[in-house]
Amino acid sequence: MTHPPWNDRYVAGELPWDTGTPDPLLVGFVRTGAVTSGRALDVGAGTGTNARWLAEQGFDVLGVDIAPRAVELARARLTGAVAARCRFEAADFLAEPPAGPFAFVFDRGCFHVFDEANDRARFAANVARVLAPGGMWLSLIGSTEGPPRDVGPPRRSARDVMAAIEPVLAIHELAAVEFGDGSPPAAAWRCVARPRAVPAQSSTRR
Repeated sequence: MTHPPWNDRYVAGELPWDTGTPDPLLVGFVRTGAVTSGRALDVGAGTGTNARWLAEQGFDVLGVDIAPRAVELARARLTGAVAARCRFEAADFLAEPPAGPFAFVFDRGCFHVFDEANDRARFAANVARVLAPGGMWLSLIGSTEGPPRDVGPPRRSARDVMAAIEPVLAIHELAAVEFGDGSPPAAAWRCVARPRAVPAQSSTRR
């Protein structure tokens, strides 16, 4: 199904993914202590809910989105102390990622919007480009698991995810979870990746 351009959707208020509350998968991940506060990048930040929450936890956050209207809305919602730790820019992450390094990169449903395998691979390569040594990328990705549905996030297989990410980053976790903002919730992947200490090695055949 073809959707209107992202900016048009923000202008029209067609935002089923914009819940107005921080994603519970992000909240739970941060609260486990898996990642500590530092410089963070929120890719596809939309109206900034998750970026602002990260700023409240002590991160210095840059949120980027391809839709200028989303950035306008995100900036308008900055208040108080959070405004000193959080900023938003209109940018096409796939074409030109912002200057790193970032200790933490987060995307909620941005990686999965790209239908072409080479675009997903370029997204992952750009994350690798901006991650600091020892940094971490948390990506929440629509899954091919679960019953058929006509609406909701795009569906990517575990093979799709690994084919894009494994060559450039070390995958530390690929777990089956759910996006909790649908009815019923949509199956998803929680993917955690880090910079590689050594290049990925060729698969062996025994």
